[in-house]
Amino acid sequence: TCLELADVCKVGLPPGVLSILTGLGPEAGAPLASHPHVDKIVFTGSTATGSKIMTAAAQMPVSLELGGKSPIVVFEDVDLDKEDIAKEFLQKLASWTKNIKISDPLEAGCRLGPVVSEGQYEKIMKFISTAKSEGATVLCDGQRPQHLSKGLFIEPTIITDVDTSMQIWREEGLGAAVISKDLERCERVAKAFQAGIVWVNCSQPCFSQAPWGSNKRSGFGRELGEW
Repeated sequence: TCLELADVCKVGLPPGVLSILTGLGPEAGAPLASHPHVDKIVFTGSTATGSKIMTAAAQMPVSLELGGKSPIVVFEDVDLDKEDIAKEFLQKLASWTKNIKISDPLEAGCRLGPVVSEGQYEKIMKFISTAKSEGATVLCDGQRPQHLSKGLFIEPTIITDVDTSMQIWREEGLGAAVISKDLERCERVAKAFQAGIVWVNCSQPCFSQAPWGSNKRSGFGRELGEW
């Protein structure tokens, strides 16, 4: 994607204004992070790698957007499905999920494309297998679709019977959320979170005009809009 973006940006840009370097961390990222001619580092990735970059780039400005795990707070005034219909609801959800079209993203009607890399594919499959081994129930067994055997595709997966000791509960989720009809309470609770982003009665909208960033070990600094 970045290489395609570079070709687009060549139109109207003088030579040397934009450069895209490809390579792994030790060969490309590490020299850039410590180079005296680099004015600022902006990194998105793991907390472990972000810590190394912050150390190497101690003499320059750094913005980090790292991993995180945040809660969803559901108050008593929301419209919930009762527990006694949970089985029926989950069956309908699983049926709907299995009808999601998985294909080449350029194909008409595609709702879900491939995973970004083989490493990420293996990580997701390990996540699913670990959930099974720890006692969770996998309603939609996320596997590679039979008609897409050559790509890094994974079927959507629904996992239930999860408790707080399991990896799937403890590892990364991408944003805190507050769900309630009382907007004043939502605002009060949102301000109390130690989180870079809080969604109220929704999930994961992103606006290029608004700042985007993290808090604590999930990173610091902001991207996108002015702040």
